[in-house]
Amino acid sequence: MGIIHGLASIWGAMLYYLPNRARNTTLKNLRVCFPDLSNEKISRLAKESLTSTASTAMEMGKSWMLPIDKTYSLVTQTEGLEEFRQAANGSQGIILLAPHLSNWEIFGMYVCQDIVSTFMYQPPKLPALDRLLQRTRSRGGIKLAPTDRKGVSLVLKALQRGEMVGVLPDQVPNDEGGEFAKFFGEQALTMTLVSKLVARSKARVFCGFVVRLPKGGGFKLTIREADQSIYDEDLLTSVRGLNKSVEGCVLMAVEQYQWEYKRFRRQPDGKKFY
Repeated sequence: MGIIHGLASIWGAMLYYLPNRARNTTLKNLRVCFPDLSNEKISRLAKESLTSTASTAMEMGKSWMLPIDKTYSLVTQTEGLEEFRQAANGSQGIILLAPHLSNWEIFGMYVCQDIVSTFMYQPPKLPALDRLLQRTRSRGGIKLAPTDRKGVSLVLKALQRGEMVGVLPDQVPNDEGGEFAKFFGEQALTMTLVSKLVARSKARVFCGFVVRLPKGGGFKLTIREADQSIYDEDLLTSVRGLNKSVEGCVLMAVEQYQWEYKRFRRQPDGKKFY
């Protein structure tokens, strides 16, 4: 990974120093979410985040093409994995939240070993890329369900069978699939899918990620149960619990979160945020 990360550092520096959308969005998001931080600290986090995203992009190809055991070996430390596996091997369905933090592809592949699992995903517009994603992710036994009504039906049935379902929880949903809830103090249109799946299946919810370790030390995997308010019968309270769960993960590695994503592009008053 040394060469990859070296190239990613150059790419990240270019993204930071040259005017571009990713840089502007990253700085805007960090300033809004961490208003008490100095400009110097915000700038440092922005550069680190852009470099982290560049690293993730470059790592994807390697993790997809390596033999699956080689990809697993990239994870050198784990925390909370044993409790998660005990839960996943029980009779209760499991929803696994995987935020856009560091390399979520490696996280998904590693954590799903020997666990019957279905991950929701947005099919790419390019058919060739879609075929590549399906082929590489299925190597570890992961089934994929598209983010449409058919996909929702598939994951609900999987949960009712006591299986595991993976969801990327920090994407902006369409209007009918979201509620506004605070994310780091700012209103963000947040998916209601997880809350509705919990209500219908009584699934247990975990949230996890991997972080890139320094000096080529691989990745550390962390996984823990979601904020308890995600189980609340009130939809808005549950949605807030989803965001709290993601926040808890992000705070453990702020610099490796994908801050260039336009998380706040939809606002309750309809005003332009970016």
